[in-house]
Amino acid sequence: MGKLVVSLDGVVIKEVQLTKDKTTLGRRPYNDIVIDNLAVSGEHAVLQMVGQDVFIEDLNSTNGTYINGKAIKKQLLTHNDTVEIGKYKIKYMTDEVNDYEKTMVMKPGSTPGLPASAPGGSPSPLSAPSAFGGLGGSPVPSASIKVLNGAAAGREVSLTKVVTTVGKPGVQVASITKRPGGYVFAHVEGAMKPTVNGSPVGNDPLHLKNGDVIELAGTQMQFVQS
Repeated sequence: MGKLVVSLDGVVIKEVQLTKDKTTLGRRPYNDIVIDNLAVSGEHAVLQMVGQDVFIEDLNSTNGTYINGKAIKKQLLTHNDTVEIGKYKIKYMTDEVNDYEKTMVMKPGSTPGLPASAPGGSPSPLSAPSAFGGLGGSPVPSASIKVLNGAAAGREVSLTKVVTTVGKPGVQVASITKRPGGYVFAHVEGAMKPTVNGSPVGNDPLHLKNGDVIELAGTQMQFVQS
């Protein structure tokens, strides 16, 4: 389970275990993590747990939220990331750091060997890897997702990483996580729920079966397991 270590000028002032699906951070006293400082907005940021992953999202704060020196809107946290809010530094730490892997993110962009756009100008849903982490588990049969429409139709991507994020950031995002019992699909971001075989995905992760068709952000993909 992850925890946050809050410090000011190098002095640790509190530690918070992340046990809730959503943990709010801000100056107002009703937040889960209260930082009483004028540089911190009343409702500054929220941390959301999705399976074993923790995302942090800035809630349109006045002074912004930074991770390792870079301003973010929403980002997945990895072990030892430092969140900066005003003069406060909040280090994210987790015991589950063995066998962390990089994860490929599918979003508008390009990947070596894949077209950045189709002749009509629509973006490919595939992009370069990002450093998302997760725990490895027992050997699981290999699997892949095959893009069924759009600029990258026919492309097949092996799910060799622990977590693969699919969709378009800011529009609709979901994750496919490899676990000892198989692969699970979860909604991460976006007002509309993605669908699996035409049915909207609920709040709980859904176990994927061979041949399942996923649709999100206008892209259809088929889950293929050997």
